[in-house]
Amino acid sequence: MNEKNKRINPQEKATSKRRRRRIAIWSFLTILGLSVVLPLGGYTVHWLGKSAVAQEAGVTNERSNYWRAVSGGNEGYSSIKGEGAAMLMQRNGNVWRDLRNGPIKKYLPYALGGMALLIVLYHLLSGKNRLEHELSGRRVKRWNGFERLVHWFTAISFIILAVTGFSMLFGSSVLIPLIGKSGFAAWAGLSINIHNIVGPAFSIGIALMIVMWIWHNFPTGVDFKWLASGGGMFGSKHPSAGRMNAGEKIWFWIIATVGVAVCLTGFILVAPIYGFEVPIAMEARALMQQSSLIHIVAAGGWTAVALGHIYIGTAGTEGAFEGMATGYVSEEWARQHHDLWFDKIEQKGEAGGYVSPSELDVMRRQNRGELAGT
Repeated sequence: MNEKNKRINPQEKATSKRRRRRIAIWSFLTILGLSVVLPLGGYTVHWLGKSAVAQEAGVTNERSNYWRAVSGGNEGYSSIKGEGAAMLMQRNGNVWRDLRNGPIKKYLPYALGGMALLIVLYHLLSGKNRLEHELSGRRVKRWNGFERLVHWFTAISFIILAVTGFSMLFGSSVLIPLIGKSGFAAWAGLSINIHNIVGPAFSIGIALMIVMWIWHNFPTGVDFKWLASGGGMFGSKHPSAGRMNAGEKIWFWIIATVGVAVCLTGFILVAPIYGFEVPIAMEARALMQQSSLIHIVAAGGWTAVALGHIYIGTAGTEGAFEGMATGYVSEEWARQHHDLWFDKIEQKGEAGGYVSPSELDVMRRQNRGELAGT
């Protein structure tokens, strides 16, 4: 190439300079415009979002809106007057149902069955708690007539309430497959009526028990020694005890606490049936729902412990049932199980008298296990 071709044309040089200037100017303007517009994008997206939500809300299914209003616990109008009468659905009712038909109904049978299994295992391994000495025929008065009347009235009522109560709780799962829906409907209707009638009477028995025996059931140092030795159930030597041993005292305080809770919650549940108004500052249905859950759990746990009480008082301990059946226990039973109490009444000259020869023969045969059911 010659020197002339290597030289740049002045006109082309000027054109190239103008082009570069335009590119620089437009680049600056573009950057400036974007710096102004881009920050406004967030407001644009927000506005579009609000429009979309508003549009979506406008086309929501009317039945969905109605269901939300119903299940939200909103009150409307009702010609029926009363607390909560204008509320079509109370959501807490679902919570109550889920708890009652869920964990309570699922795990309560384990508590009852577990206690029954422990009793059977103990009886198979240890057998009946027999008297250590041959019966002499001398008897000691342990319970008076009124005490036994209250005990048996309350005990029979307890069994009736347990049967009818568990029928209502577990009937849909246990009884319907056995007796059918119509049979269960008839039994459930009868059960709830029996339960509502016997329950208040049972509460009177509980109150009388507390008043009669509370003074004999305060804990003492002897009770801790009794508990430490297992109450004589796991060894050859029986610990000392007063009129009530530690096991009986524990049972009494279960009656005085759990039993009272069962009675109070039961009263709340049946109060409307008998025309009473419970003076508690709480929405009526919520109060009854919570009372129902407490009633079921407390009664179920109480029944589980009652199985142990029934076993010890009948098949578990020789001579114990005789005391509550007749009011008297043998002198040998009193010395073995309640020696401190026996020493006191012996000092007072209240140890009692002898039984007839025929009665003594029956008692001795029971002691040797020769009669059925011993």
